[in-house]
Amino acid sequence: MNVHFVIHEAFEAPGAYETWVRDRGHTATYSRVYVHEPLPSSASDFDMLVVLGGPQSPTTTRAECPHFDAAAECALIRQAVDAERAVVGVCLGAQLIGTALGAPHAHSPEKEIGVFPITLTAAGQAHPMFAGFPQTLLTGHWHSDMPGLTPTAQVLASSEGCPRQIIAYGPRVYGFQCHMEFTPQVVALLIDATAGDFAALTGHRFVQQPPALLANDYSEMNRLLFSFLDALASATQQRQA
Repeated sequence: MNVHFVIHEAFEAPGAYETWVRDRGHTATYSRVYVHEPLPSSASDFDMLVVLGGPQSPTTTRAECPHFDAAAECALIRQAVDAERAVVGVCLGAQLIGTALGAPHAHSPEKEIGVFPITLTAAGQAHPMFAGFPQTLLTGHWHSDMPGLTPTAQVLASSEGCPRQIIAYGPRVYGFQCHMEFTPQVVALLIDATAGDFAALTGHRFVQQPPALLANDYSEMNRLLFSFLDALASATQQRQA
């Protein structure tokens, strides 16, 4: 299986997604748009598309961020959905999936930065891709916005600070507002990139400061992410067979 990553910034790294690709013997290709690497010309170039996060939003213009082309990414996502590829969006990536399918992103009720619990909804508990998940689990967070909902989208998990944490847009299309791919190395990159922002965030109830961020254990959320990705890869390969 070939997994293609769209990476918006060097500090928004694939983390545990890349570990899963390597450990499962899959191949990875990349569009590092922050160094102007092109997007795939066709969804036939990959089996799974993973669109990562970034400080941009789906409404960010080329004038505001010359290396980020939201319209082109939405077109690629739409093509991948139509071609029945697996598509996973993380944070900004999840918001881009919603936008590509006609559901604009929204502002989250709370800013979340750190590790906080999410809870599977009834739909999430019944969903085959999340069969190994506990009802409540700790995941990473680093956001102020959340994905839009299409008429057929299912919210599979929510948190106290954000009602849209995991969304199923289709049988092989998923948006994760939460960051289950976080590792200590990825979090350190994010802290270095945004260190000046933390002083202004004191008092936010869902924001951890850098020492707590670095002390978190990310291994269990990574393990659960691998379980989801295994199930998604299996379903995708069976569909393609």
